[in-house]
Amino acid sequence: MESPSAPIADRVKEIIIEQLGIEASLVVDEASIVDDLGADSLEIAQLVMLIEEEFGIDISDNAADALVTVGDAIYFVIASKAKT
Repeated sequence: MESPSAPIADRVKEIIIEQLGIEASLVVDEASIVDDLGADSLEIAQLVMLIEEEFGIDISDNAADALVTVGDAIYFVIASKAKT
């Protein structure tokens, strides 16, 4: 059975794949968005905005700075959605 968070995880990964133009196989939970996936500061800002729009959440600058890995981003969205 698929976990309730699977659709969120899949969509976050899709946003990262589309925005960075990278292979899906590279976008794993442990991957560093900057070090492993090669995102620069502008791409990080765009990812944050896309995730905010997609899920109807706000990501503060401090929270955005803490989103180091793909898994961090997924967990943040899941946690934010759980609060609403």
